[in-house]
Amino acid sequence: MPQVFHPSANTLSRVVLFSLVVGPAALLGLVYLLVRSPYQTQVRVVREQPVQFSHEHHVNGLGIDCRFCHTSVETAASAGMPATHTCMTCHSQIWSDSPLLEPVRASMKNQEPLAWARIHDLPDFVYFHHGIHVQKGVGCVECHGRIDKMPLAWREKPLTMEWCLECHRNPEPRLRPKDDVFAMDWEPPADSGLALGRELLQKNHVEVGQLTNCSICHR
Repeated sequence: MPQVFHPSANTLSRVVLFSLVVGPAALLGLVYLLVRSPYQTQVRVVREQPVQFSHEHHVNGLGIDCRFCHTSVETAASAGMPATHTCMTCHSQIWSDSPLLEPVRASMKNQEPLAWARIHDLPDFVYFHHGIHVQKGVGCVECHGRIDKMPLAWREKPLTMEWCLECHRNPEPRLRPKDDVFAMDWEPPADSGLALGRELLQKNHVEVGQLTNCSICHR
């Protein structure tokens, strides 16, 4: 009986069957990797800014406290961005003729705020309150990383729902004394283990059982 199919059809059929089985899984895996990639999360992606502001220089080099620029971080939902006159408090006297600071001088002269590109930008359907996190003892570095070591600011954490829930389900390792919330280099005592976190959990009235309620972040 003559052969109907060429012998290569066996290989082709195996490839097709393999693709039908593995293809959907590979596609899902690719989508999963894309969602977690810097393209989507913007982790470590430096955004273009009107002024190349260096946190490394101002925080680590000059020792300026976060609250000098982000004045509402302890009480409000938004940490607040510095008004131009805050920058000019120093730069009317220091580097006052620097070309790099021309946008700051123009902002002051024209009474128009600088249009900073937001780096830690959550979707509109997500509610986040800086003041609550600060008052509960969550350090700046937990979300922003070691921003005092960033010549130009970038997003250190993915800010995904999964990432937020990981902290909300297990906040003890992320808590610190309130006086150390803004300390970039703070480390828990070596012999404390999770005991300090558990103590702060009680002291700061962190209701862990409520932290995963939908209404906490979606209002």
